[in-house]
Amino acid sequence: MKDRHCIIIGGSHAAAQLAPSLRQNGWDSDITIIGAEPVLPYHRPPLSKTYLSGDKNIHDILIRPHSFYTDNDIHTMLGDRAESIDRKRKVVVMADGAEIPYTKLALTTGSHVRKIGLPGVDLGGVFYLRELDDVDRIRHYVGRGKKAVIVGGGYIGLETAAALRKLGMDVTVLEALPRVLQRVTAPEVSAFYTRIHREEGVDIVTDTAIGSIQGNGDVNAVTCQDGTVLDADLVIIGIGILPATELAGNAGLEVDNGIVVDEFARTSDHDIVAAGDCTYHYNPIYDRHLRLESVQNAVDQAKVAAATLCGKLEPYSALPWFWSDQYDLKLQIAGLSQGFDQVIIRGDIETSRSFAAFYLREGKLIAVDAVNRPKEFMISKRALMHHFSPDPVKLADDSLKIQDVLKP
Repeated sequence: MKDRHCIIIGGSHAAAQLAPSLRQNGWDSDITIIGAEPVLPYHRPPLSKTYLSGDKNIHDILIRPHSFYTDNDIHTMLGDRAESIDRKRKVVVMADGAEIPYTKLALTTGSHVRKIGLPGVDLGGVFYLRELDDVDRIRHYVGRGKKAVIVGGGYIGLETAAALRKLGMDVTVLEALPRVLQRVTAPEVSAFYTRIHREEGVDIVTDTAIGSIQGNGDVNAVTCQDGTVLDADLVIIGIGILPATELAGNAGLEVDNGIVVDEFARTSDHDIVAAGDCTYHYNPIYDRHLRLESVQNAVDQAKVAAATLCGKLEPYSALPWFWSDQYDLKLQIAGLSQGFDQVIIRGDIETSRSFAAFYLREGKLIAVDAVNRPKEFMISKRALMHHFSPDPVKLADDSLKIQDVLKP
């Protein structure tokens, strides 16, 4: 059937995997990727790290080179925006009014930054960090000895702080909650990252919310709700992301904390699949619905979606995992720690730069945060798939081999 057409909306990690996976599964007809950004799909994690610091350029972070799309007959429409989906006529309506017919449709729309309404948020030098263009514009305000205020002490905020410190800026992180990373890690891990950033010269300020931003054209200060005033040449707001569900919702697809999909990545319209940050899906390992902001989830789910579009129903069942690079620290996270009732620390979390935190619920291992501990990460991934209940005393004993402690 050479007259079929699969349109992929969104130039994300999921799109960059879904298109070639279609070819691998035997899709021999047209494939079009519609991406709102004017560049090919690229790796987003480096934006707040090596791309911001200047260690990598756009060509270094492309997921696949231009030649790959040409060689595999994958058409790309970059810098174009899909305005709506007409499911009855099976066409995608573009922002300029053009209509593109589809046989099958894939939504890899990703997510948007969560924005806040503050006086001064539109001043020059105030940014959210989500896309390539954001970082390119941020660079104009970066300089040794200049002052940066980062609003939000999550992973993006802390990664950005590390990159700006490397560039010689004075950095303050404002976190409204009592500790950084509060929503995603145990207090011990939060304390570790607070210590590391302070050792690196970052001022970590918790229990403090931003009130307003001052400046004349460009930002020059930030005022906190408690009245504290911080000088600022650059403000970066990183308070989370929201799933990009507008197209799906307006088209009448089921949306609930993301685009609802089944185990085969199908939406409520089975001619439309979705993959990546934008989806709300069931995970059999944790026996609940999840929305994951994860590169690996985007890749794995895109493979399932592509197989589904080619008539091969392969259920999605993958262990969530994530990572974060800050300074010389590589944090690797396996599993989801929400709902833990016990944390076991392996290694010296108080003074070293290497440890593993194991999260247990009712005695069962549910997640691990491993900092500069690749072996603990890899072995924990396997143990998590077996719902293993480790001996807490042995788990904390760094003299024992982790492969022996977590042997199913």
